[in-house]
Amino acid sequence: MVTTLTAVILALVISGAVTPLVRRLAFRVGAVDEPTARRVHTRCIPRLGGLAIVVAFVLPLFLLVALRTQIAMMWFSQGSLVVGLLAGGLTIAAAGAWDDIRGMRARHKLLAQILAASVAWAFGLRLECVTLPYFGHVSFWPFSFLVTIPWFVAIINAINLIDGLDGLAAGVGFFACVANFITAYLGGYPGNLVICLLAATLAGAIVGFLFHNFHPATIFMGDTGSMFLGFMLAAIPLFGVGTHKGGTALAVMVPLLALGLPIFDMISAMVRRFIARRPIFSADRSHIHHKLLDKGHSHRGAVLILYGLSLLFTVVALVAYVGRSYEIGLALAGCSAVLFIVVRAAGSLALFGARARDARPPREATVEALRRAVPRALLEIEAASGVERLRGALERFAKEAKLMALEVTSAGANGSARVRSWTWAQDTATPQQLREAVVAAFTIELGAETVTLRFRWDSEESAVNPQADMLLQLVADSVERLLRRPPPRALEPLTQGRLSVV
Repeated sequence: MVTTLTAVILALVISGAVTPLVRRLAFRVGAVDEPTARRVHTRCIPRLGGLAIVVAFVLPLFLLVALRTQIAMMWFSQGSLVVGLLAGGLTIAAAGAWDDIRGMRARHKLLAQILAASVAWAFGLRLECVTLPYFGHVSFWPFSFLVTIPWFVAIINAINLIDGLDGLAAGVGFFACVANFITAYLGGYPGNLVICLLAATLAGAIVGFLFHNFHPATIFMGDTGSMFLGFMLAAIPLFGVGTHKGGTALAVMVPLLALGLPIFDMISAMVRRFIARRPIFSADRSHIHHKLLDKGHSHRGAVLILYGLSLLFTVVALVAYVGRSYEIGLALAGCSAVLFIVVRAAGSLALFGARARDARPPREATVEALRRAVPRALLEIEAASGVERLRGALERFAKEAKLMALEVTSAGANGSARVRSWTWAQDTATPQQLREAVVAAFTIELGAETVTLRFRWDSEESAVNPQADMLLQLVADSVERLLRRPPPRALEPLTQGRLSVV
């Protein structure tokens, strides 16, 4: 236990000391989270803080190995597992850092998660067998890869999606580490001491980072931290697969229960987006923490409520490990009831975000601006005498509708395009805001020429609002009618002649 306590202290101190340095680095490389309609903060905050957690987790382990402590050497002797843990963790952290600095598409991020999970699986961190109540020993050996990869991807995305308020993802991860540590310690199997060491070190790194990340945060962990944290929470219990009780408690049951809050939020988000026919990985502002804010809770109050839920899930995980069947059932029933009450009170349980019949959603601000700006734009475009007046009309429309940017592109006319490509953007729009803005695109086919209109604006949802799409379609149709008009012919000069009267 002395080694584990030393690891916690080292990780806490290193994390607390490195975080300010990472904050300066984030400003220097441009990894800054800027306010948008979907975000809850109102100022620019660096988001590369996960690097501090990575350093504070890895460095103490190697310091203890250098000191040749017993538990650290026990961990280091599991060569392939150590390589899988560190290689996979650094892979996902590198992908997260790239996303924090340059941005990354959702599908590319998913591929990075699969790659990191595949690395871990290749070096032995696998779900090959578990011992389940009433089922006994269950082997996944022929399908180990197909079980392990979704395990990693699910937990990584669960932590990534819950990272919406100051200190929320870090706190949820801390409680999961506590659950893993206690169950590993109670297991009594010598190999579980490695899980104790890893869980305690990660918990220390999280606590040190929380000094800077709790509301009001001076730095965010970003995808660097949330994906690394999720990867570690999925990987660490796999050191206990196949042990005396490790296959049941550490690899499957305890992480799933301890992470019940982010897993529930992730599933509800997927169902909500599927019902709305939106991409599963599209962002929105309908997570449980957003709902708590919308109900009037303060930022810190919403986080503390969710901390309480995470603590409850942790207690349930521990009861499930040490309790009897009826005690496990009572704990799960009580936890489910509390979760239902909180979610229902937050207003996010009209089935996973579906609205009640009598509740009309508030109209989005951009839709209101479009509703006022579109009629004037239609009149101006229809009255335009030619294509050369189109740009001015569209720019005036974009300003009045409070759009973030407007782009007109023309291609395929073999150098004889009637419409020239051009872009308009607000003076205050930043590259990150333009990258994260909602985009509605409309294509106009003019024979050999193809004209595309792209309207960008800031929105709480990552998908185009149907009302906004309909209003912008009216503008695009008006533009198409203008472009299809034949160009006005130049007036020919009248020839002079004699006027004769008969």
